[in-house]
Amino acid sequence: MQIWVDADACPNVIKEILFRVADRLRIPVTLVANKLLRTPPSQFIKAIQVPAGFDAADREIVLLAQAGDLVITADIPLAAEVLEKGAHALNPRGEFYTRDNIQQHLTMRTFMETLRGSGVDTGGPASFSQSDRHLFAKQLDRYLTQLGVR
Repeated sequence: MQIWVDADACPNVIKEILFRVADRLRIPVTLVANKLLRTPPSQFIKAIQVPAGFDAADREIVLLAQAGDLVITADIPLAAEVLEKGAHALNPRGEFYTRDNIQQHLTMRTFMETLRGSGVDTGGPASFSQSDRHLFAKQLDRYLTQLGVR
C-alpha cells in the first residue's frame, strides 16, 4: 500500500500527520505537486514535482495510483478517478469518498460551479479547523487499523 497526496492544496498540518505515519508505520507517502516541496529526510517520504498546468498533479496521481492505495485529496474529480482504479480517497477534512457517495459529491460540485458561473457568491470552503485535523487523523488511523497496519 502507498499513500499519494495531492499536495498543492493539502494543508501543512495534514502533511505533518502523514509524515509521522509514514515513518512510524513504514508506509510510503508520496506528495505530488507542481511546485517544489520540502519533505523531511525519510526513506518512506518523497515528493514528485510535475510541470505546471491544469490538473497535472491529478493526472500523475491517477497514472501512478494502484488498487488498494490511498489518495489524500480534496479534488472530487480526482477522487472519482482513483476510486475507479480501486484505490481509496480521503479528503483532508477526514471524509472518505466512496463509490456510494462520489456521484453526490460530483453533482454538488457541478451545481456550485453553475451558481458561481451565473454570478452567485457561494462563499467558499470553511477555514481548516482543529476539528478537521482531528477527524482526518482519526479516519486515517481507523483505515490503517482496518488494513492491519500497526
